[in-house]
Amino acid sequence: MQLIFGERRYYRLTAGVNSRSTSRLATHLSFIYGKMLLHPVYRYVLLLLGLPINLIVYLIWRSDRKQDEWGTVRQQVEQELRSTSYLESKRLELEEQLRRKHRFFKQEVSEASFDQQLRNWLEETFEKELQERTARELEKQGRYRLEMQDTFGQLLAKPWFMILSILPGCLMYLILFLYGNAYLKYIFERVLMTIFVILGVATLVFTILYLSPFNPAANILGVTATQEQIAAFNHVYGLDQPYLTQLWNNIKGVAMFDLGKSFAGNENVTATIARKFPITLTLAVISLLLALVIALPIGIISAIRPNSWFDYTFMFIALIGLSIPNFWQGLIFILNFSIKMQWLPATFNPQNWLSMIMPVIVLGTGLTAAVARMTRSSTLEVIHEDYVMTARAKGLSERQVMLRHAVRNALIPIITVVGLQFGAMLGGAAVTEKVFNISGLGSYIVDKQFIPDIPSIMGGVIYTAITISIVNVVVDLFYAFIDPRVRSKMKQY
Repeated sequence: MQLIFGERRYYRLTAGVNSRSTSRLATHLSFIYGKMLLHPVYRYVLLLLGLPINLIVYLIWRSDRKQDEWGTVRQQVEQELRSTSYLESKRLELEEQLRRKHRFFKQEVSEASFDQQLRNWLEETFEKELQERTARELEKQGRYRLEMQDTFGQLLAKPWFMILSILPGCLMYLILFLYGNAYLKYIFERVLMTIFVILGVATLVFTILYLSPFNPAANILGVTATQEQIAAFNHVYGLDQPYLTQLWNNIKGVAMFDLGKSFAGNENVTATIARKFPITLTLAVISLLLALVIALPIGIISAIRPNSWFDYTFMFIALIGLSIPNFWQGLIFILNFSIKMQWLPATFNPQNWLSMIMPVIVLGTGLTAAVARMTRSSTLEVIHEDYVMTARAKGLSERQVMLRHAVRNALIPIITVVGLQFGAMLGGAAVTEKVFNISGLGSYIVDKQFIPDIPSIMGGVIYTAITISIVNVVVDLFYAFIDPRVRSKMKQY
């Protein structure tokens, strides 16, 4: 019902505005205004952001609406429906449907309750029919019911209204501009969702730390600390404040990049994270690039030659890569390549690029195996589709068929796996960092966990969550550019 009236509003708005020779901008903004009024969430955002403008539009609309013929036509249609046998036939039809429903679900209802349900259903059905018939009758006469977006379009066509409304309605026009551009709206919604996710993560992490049985003051000051010393420690770091106050202070600190001093070591948390996080991020990014360079060709070749020795060999290796724990693989590498063969350094040294080789391989092994298997299965599914067979029938070479038609469509689930696995790599880098003695963010969070050093843990976890959320936003944008179905859906709503 809402969709039907939405389409009618679009055609009415376009026809009406063009007939009045208004500007293209007024036509575009009034059409977007009408679409946003149909959206359950954007409707309230639009009305709140442009409250003064919307109030003026609403008052003028209510005044002009009294002069339209909707009420007259509605009364005529209602009299026609009531004078015919429509209500009686519809009542009998609905009564039979309601009785069948009760029999099917074996529901026992009283006669009074049954009559009440029937009356409510009949009134709702009659109202819908009345609305539709009234709208159709007006369309036959070449007239339409005046809606709020029609009044908004008429006012926008007047230059003085546009100029006067810019300042009080700047936020409303901004949201109209965002909603009118499918790509900007897509990005805006993803970014807004990311903000809510980060706030949820921050609240959850702090709540867990707040309920932790560990006492930071007792763990840092030692068993010999007096109650006065513990109370002073809690007062200095705000641990004696209420839960909501501490939560707000920590979230504000994350947003302002000012988390204060850590409980242990009295070091600036933000500066420490800024020093350690690039190490973990660099390790994850290099592992990701290495995994993609190796896994994508292997997966594609395995899909092109299924059930061959190449396919069996590399899928078997990929299965082994998925099964090996990171910490065990790291220890084996150290024992063989560092202690026995002495080819590579056992611990990480920022000045020696060779010390990055083993951590990168260990961290990227699982991702390489997962991407290779997903690439194979996704490509196998795509190469048997009709459009790929049609491309071959057109005479395209196998390379053109695979690169232009098969691989591009197979990338969609692969991108999903990469986005999810990258988050897992950042979260799981702590094990690899501990094995290779890397002073990154993962090992930093682990060291602070058992105090618990709330500012340090909050900063490390939240900034990691922010990075993962940004990666997921980028993945969603890749969907829009790779998959035309996503682009078409973006423009529909």
